[in-house]
Amino acid sequence: MKREIGCVIMASGLAKRFGSNKLLAEFDRKPLLCRAFAVTKGLHRVVVTRSTEVQALCEKYGIPVLHHAHPLRSDTVRLGLEYLLPRFPAMSGCVFLPGDQPLLRRSTVDGMCAAFASSQEKERDIFRLCAPENGSPVTVGSPVLFGRGYFDALLHLPEGKGGGAVLRQHTECVRLFAAGHPAELEDADTPEALQNLLTQEAALEKVLPEAGD
Repeated sequence: MKREIGCVIMASGLAKRFGSNKLLAEFDRKPLLCRAFAVTKGLHRVVVTRSTEVQALCEKYGIPVLHHAHPLRSDTVRLGLEYLLPRFPAMSGCVFLPGDQPLLRRSTVDGMCAAFASSQEKERDIFRLCAPENGSPVTVGSPVLFGRGYFDALLHLPEGKGGGAVLRQHTECVRLFAAGHPAELEDADTPEALQNLLTQEAALEKVLPEAGD
């Protein structure tokens, strides 16, 4: 379903703990970043990266990409919005999605976007993914969808800060959206974590067959 929602796929990290560019690491016979491509279909998206290899991968798959040499997290957020806004001026919101959550499902992203689109307070809403409730304290994570009212703040983040700076200033406007499974929030910071996620994928597919789309 086409909606006027943007998506910045954040792929500018240095992956120091991983030891190499984790977004290019193989996950189920494809580069890990391909999972982010799959779950963001239908959104106005751009990959923001400092890697020429990631840029080449995006170009291979026909995914819009912005290659840059700026060092800070705030740069990634700003550059992504600056790329999208002139091209899609009617955007009502924008998703910020790390490129290293391989078990995130397209239906989860679509569901979050649908909930945002049906809200009467879209401009002021912030939707954030959380783990499904199980009686424990709620685990929150990414992606995060910011309504249009926060675009200016995101374009002028404090140096080195990410969207979390805006989240903390507007906690009363944050609406949690539950993933189908806690593993959807997990990222691959190390090769061991990536292998563990690959192991979890088989179990997740039995519970949520659409996983891995």
